[in-house]
Amino acid sequence: MHAKLSGKLQARPHYVDEVYRILLDAISDGSRAPGSRITQEDIAEQLKVSRSPVLQAIQLLKKDGLLQDAEGRGVMVAPLDLEHIGHLYQVRGALEALATKLAARQSAVLDPDLIRLGRKVARGHDVRAMIEADEAFHKAIYEASGNPMIAESAQVHWVHLRRVMGAVLQSAEQRLSIWDEHEELAAAIASGDEASALAICERHMHNASDKLLTRLQEILEQPV
Repeated sequence: MHAKLSGKLQARPHYVDEVYRILLDAISDGSRAPGSRITQEDIAEQLKVSRSPVLQAIQLLKKDGLLQDAEGRGVMVAPLDLEHIGHLYQVRGALEALATKLAARQSAVLDPDLIRLGRKVARGHDVRAMIEADEAFHKAIYEASGNPMIAESAQVHWVHLRRVMGAVLQSAEQRLSIWDEHEELAAAIASGDEASALAICERHMHNASDKLLTRLQEILEQPV
């Protein structure tokens, strides 16, 4: 039996984006696991909306590669693809390195509340909040870089990053160590030491990719 989707939408003519976000969050935090079936009727009934915005949101998620047609009726959450995720982290690593170098060049000071909040949610059980805290930290680096093209380029990949991060964050291991690395990275950026900040960023991305792919391999090998 599927977990209930969180939130009901206020009646108004245009809310495809909201339906999309609710479904994306459910896929990201594991409420809707890979292979689970989704139907327009079920989603429309849970969110108390018509089928039209649900259909449009589903089409957008299919375009993003998060949903695919299921046998028979409806769609299902797409399975995790380790090769695709590996490629994703290669691109992410390049963008993160560029953003870090440019931010360090300006000795940018990131809001310390980002790290405090990240550590707080890492001690809890709200996977969605953990994903959002991590995303907020990295987007702060993009903004601090002064190059808006970095954030625009990275945004294309964050729908997939949220999903794979959610799969890994189901386990409590490494949740706090991620924020140790974030704090170290923020300090290096603020110091203005580009070489040090870049080295920390590359290590952080390598660790994240390695741990993530290892954990996902374990998940995929678990008996159904």
